[in-house]
Amino acid sequence: MGCASSIPKVLCTMGKKKKKMMNIPNAAIFFPLTGIPVQLDLRRSLRGLIPLDLINRLSSLRNQVAFVAEDTGGSAHVELQRALEEYLPLVLGFTKKGFPQVFFLRFFSFFTQKHSQTYSAELGLIEFVEFKWRSLEERRQARSLFNLSLLSVVHMMAMLTLSEANSLLIPKDQDGSCEKIVSSDCMKLAIDLMLKASGLLEFCVQEGTELQLSLAAENQKATMSVKRRLACEQVSYLEQARFCLSGCNPADPYMKKHLQFIQWKYLEAKAAAYYYHGLILDKGTEPSCHISAVSCFLAADELLSNSKKTCLSFCLAVPVTRVPPPWGIMKHLHKKIPGIASRKLQMYGYLLDQEKGLETPPDLPEFQLSLRPDGYELPAMDAAWDTEKWDIPGQTLKQHLKDCEEDEMETE
Repeated sequence: MGCASSIPKVLCTMGKKKKKMMNIPNAAIFFPLTGIPVQLDLRRSLRGLIPLDLINRLSSLRNQVAFVAEDTGGSAHVELQRALEEYLPLVLGFTKKGFPQVFFLRFFSFFTQKHSQTYSAELGLIEFVEFKWRSLEERRQARSLFNLSLLSVVHMMAMLTLSEANSLLIPKDQDGSCEKIVSSDCMKLAIDLMLKASGLLEFCVQEGTELQLSLAAENQKATMSVKRRLACEQVSYLEQARFCLSGCNPADPYMKKHLQFIQWKYLEAKAAAYYYHGLILDKGTEPSCHISAVSCFLAADELLSNSKKTCLSFCLAVPVTRVPPPWGIMKHLHKKIPGIASRKLQMYGYLLDQEKGLETPPDLPEFQLSLRPDGYELPAMDAAWDTEKWDIPGQTLKQHLKDCEEDEMETE
């Protein structure tokens, strides 16, 4: 998934001043900003409306997610996922008939800076509480992503799943050697995680196809046709991703980096597809087959060269990430593609002379996309929302006036 040499993990400022340390993360998978809940006191907003024990559970789980995410930078995947899975059925109670169903559908548009849509139904509890979420990466700025927390919980679960998959795909040292590898078991587990995230967001299937292609390249039983099909499928997935994000604001730094990541992986995938397509065409006996094969190999070489430049631009864009070493399918092809393009051009150069120049590369074959995620279904609403069992103590006029004064002071 990478190219070129690695940027050092630590950058040091030169001179007499104390060296400044800066960690530069790896990015095998690049995904949108992770939204986390802002800690808040739900008791004042919901007191007298729902039972106190339900308020306490909501506050406790929400604040637990916020604290753990802040404390670990979102790396405590298992603990955060467990808390979110327990929190989500409680949040579903706000969509109960008779309660509000106001959704600011900005859960993806917040990260892509696209327009938002608002859907409203009956008025209810949403009038009394504002759920605030913000980007984990933008620590100083809190944003109210949506008035209801449901979609943000699902989004955070997906981002944590992608983060866990990314950690599995960072090459590890093997037995203290200089070479860093990603095991096939980690790749298979990462595919499962990305399919899980795809079920939540229908967003990241193309990454799973890239890992399938990498596993096929290492499998001696995988035919050339299978490898070409996987490479062509990955091209199709990435073309869909580029189309989906075409309306986003390219001036936004994070979106610009995201688009560069997709372009980098798209160029790599297309280079691999033309490489395998050229190998299959080269098996033909007609001179036209060899000419078409050379066109494919030269196209793959040019695409690979452009992908390296795009990779470097992606890594240097804010937030800066390390340039990964060649791995996955590019670990096998980053030297093979330039080599075979040079050899075949020398071998069949006379045919090109007879044809008076190089023809444009043939179109890549199209295949039905085979990697499909299972659909995600929301869990059942927590039993605590059974209103028939509620026993809500009344609020005195004095308490009500005191809360109003405190709210006005915070607003000022």
